[in-house]
Amino acid sequence: MGLLRRKWVWIGFGLPILIVAWLAFRPEKLWINQRVNEPAPFASRSEARPIFAGRLEGRAHPTSGRATLYESLGGKRYLRLTDFTTSNGPDVHVVLARADDPALDQKIVKGNLDYVELGKLKGNQGDQNYEVPVAVDLQKYNAVVIYCERYNAVFGVAREESL
Repeated sequence: MGLLRRKWVWIGFGLPILIVAWLAFRPEKLWINQRVNEPAPFASRSEARPIFAGRLEGRAHPTSGRATLYESLGGKRYLRLTDFTTSNGPDVHVVLARADDPALDQKIVKGNLDYVELGKLKGNQGDQNYEVPVAVDLQKYNAVVIYCERYNAVFGVAREESL
């Protein structure tokens, strides 16, 4: 087999493998920041009352900001992340978990994490809102977690502080 033909065989097999690997791991997300600046989901503080607040503490990646859960007069509940910053990643979600779960003190969760999904992370920086379903038991799911599902990595956790 000629050198030129062997080169094209390597390109024919190697290029699709590189593309699939790139899409699976999304390495560009490690250095590209996504800033979000959503306004509060309510017009004034009198329309909603805070029912949970906590500071985000980093685990697998530096993570900071404030997580506050609000309930509106109509009964809708929202999680608001303010002054938020974390690392970007390929499959990062905002979830509610049990504050007493020992997995939240680890960087990588071994086994399953019991959580309620609020949505994919909208951006790794800035203020953002997530609707919390009314059916969620906030006595049970009382910690906000920034969680990478692909690698079972806990980016950051906010446990309830006294209001």
